[in-house]
Amino acid sequence: MKRAPALAVSEARGVRRLHLGGDAIQSAMRIDDPYALALDYTRCMMAFLLFHPQPREVLMIGLGGGSLAKFFHRRFRAARLRAIELDPRVVAAAREHFALPLDDARLRVEIGDGAEALAPECCDLLLVDGFDDGEQVAGLVSRAFYDAAWFALAEPGAMVLNFMSDDPGLDLYLRRLEGAFGGAVLCLPALADPNLLVFALKGAPRRLAWRTLRERAERLEQRFALPFRRYVAALGRINPHTRDDLIITPDTDTKGGEG
Repeated sequence: MKRAPALAVSEARGVRRLHLGGDAIQSAMRIDDPYALALDYTRCMMAFLLFHPQPREVLMIGLGGGSLAKFFHRRFRAARLRAIELDPRVVAAAREHFALPLDDARLRVEIGDGAEALAPECCDLLLVDGFDDGEQVAGLVSRAFYDAAWFALAEPGAMVLNFMSDDPGLDLYLRRLEGAFGGAVLCLPALADPNLLVFALKGAPRRLAWRTLRERAERLEQRFALPFRRYVAALGRINPHTRDDLIITPDTDTKGGEG
């Protein structure tokens, strides 16, 4: 039986951090602002709002210190969030050290296997941030999981995934995602952290005008004080596009890609 990685909480310069299995930071919280997103990659994950601005039913796989769960609970009053975490120690640490609120009508935290939590149209936003001792959980990067994720999303819907940019399996994971989502997959490098955020969209238009995205980014920056205009610029650097449009679904359908 695999031994559970050591869990530790550290604190320095006004930031509290959660570690699992080593020095790598799994989650972070600014002590003077516990509901803010302290890590760059978690802030970049919010770029999904450019494509899916009003989430209603949110399913989160992987809790960590609860940064995203707290942010949604505070900033999205009309949404309900269900978070699935495999390690009960992580849930306990999030509640004891990272100000994760108790369950209520809009927040429910469960201990279990996120890969088994999907059901048809159970959410319209699916957040996946699951690592095992610093590596992607195999059950969360399989073609079967991505197919189930597509069916789990109501339409319109969005799936947001966190990867390490140097993961040797990244190309394979992206091909699997493109196969499951008919090619409607966009990538966004984190602005500072060594992460790659991926957005798989269901029911989105095949293209979105840059003008529309920039207008949305300006409104979102005013609401959330996050650099959405920089997210738009970064999307244009690595995703297919024309002068006028960001291409969400390429003309060549990738359905049926590598499993």
